[in-house]
Amino acid sequence: MLKMLNRTPGPDRAVQVIQMTERSSLLSHRRFVFVLLPEFTLLSFAGALDALRLANRQLGTEAYRWTLIGPGGDTATCSAGSTFKLHGDLEELQHDDVVVLCAGTNISRYSSPKLIAWIRREVRRGVTIVGLCTAAYTLAKAGLLDDRRATIHWENHDGFLEAFPDVDMTKSVYVMDGKIITTAGGTASMDLMLALIARDHGPEIANAVADQQIYTSIRTDRDSQRLSVPTRIGVRHPKLAAVIQKMEQNIEEPIRPAALATEVGLSTRQLERLFRRYMNRSPKRYYMELRLGRARNLLMQTDMNVINVALACGFTSPSHFSKCYRAQYGSTPYRERGTRGAEDDEA
Repeated sequence: MLKMLNRTPGPDRAVQVIQMTERSSLLSHRRFVFVLLPEFTLLSFAGALDALRLANRQLGTEAYRWTLIGPGGDTATCSAGSTFKLHGDLEELQHDDVVVLCAGTNISRYSSPKLIAWIRREVRRGVTIVGLCTAAYTLAKAGLLDDRRATIHWENHDGFLEAFPDVDMTKSVYVMDGKIITTAGGTASMDLMLALIARDHGPEIANAVADQQIYTSIRTDRDSQRLSVPTRIGVRHPKLAAVIQKMEQNIEEPIRPAALATEVGLSTRQLERLFRRYMNRSPKRYYMELRLGRARNLLMQTDMNVINVALACGFTSPSHFSKCYRAQYGSTPYRERGTRGAEDDEA
């Protein structure tokens, strides 16, 4: 983790700043090419861009430059509905450029053959490429993540693993694997840019940028993107948290509540009471909701057929899966996909 340096007063501090400025002046100006795909996540893009702006301000020179491009070269609209004017279309770049692919929702729709071909060409030319949020999907589609470590937003993690089994997918905030870099989305882009700024100009400049962003806890590639189970559920009960973590890790082959209780040293009745008290539902109901949530993500994010989704989420009977899904979401898995299934014919 980037540690906040001691702010030494007096001449020593001045010498330190002069030395860092001299080091920075030896580095050539680096250009970041932000590729804005439709429905990109605004927070990831803005956090990354503003870190570069603040680095220039701290250094007192234009160490970083940037340009905005995208398919069509006209405008790009983020998932929040704001539209940005682009500087150009997908153009030929310099080998020392850093491409920042900004993605968000419906990434499979926007990973077009034209974009894939352009990415492959520019990587062959030697550029470094960064995928923000769901852009890891596009990089994997281009074949750039095979046998590499990568990350993606946790909500897309399961669907990604089904689609690209040859990628070493992690749950880290960001992953640097050579010239291919991926982030988990959200504020992870800030963590990554601070790491790059520290590498280029030293940790004190990165810390100064973090101070300007009111960003007090800088994460590294060793940090996980999700909050801990106790923090997420708002309950500091270690045995309950341990059971929920076991549930989340065993979706495809669910573990019986009695076995879960035994693993953490509780009776089945004690486990039932814990869930009723803190989660307002039974362990069985909570587990079912986890599995159905995973199923919904797979239906929305992958091309897996409904039967395979059911199996991946621990349902051996498609009809039982459909019945549970309808009770939870008010629609069948087939209707969610816009296709017809046996249970629709029976409805």
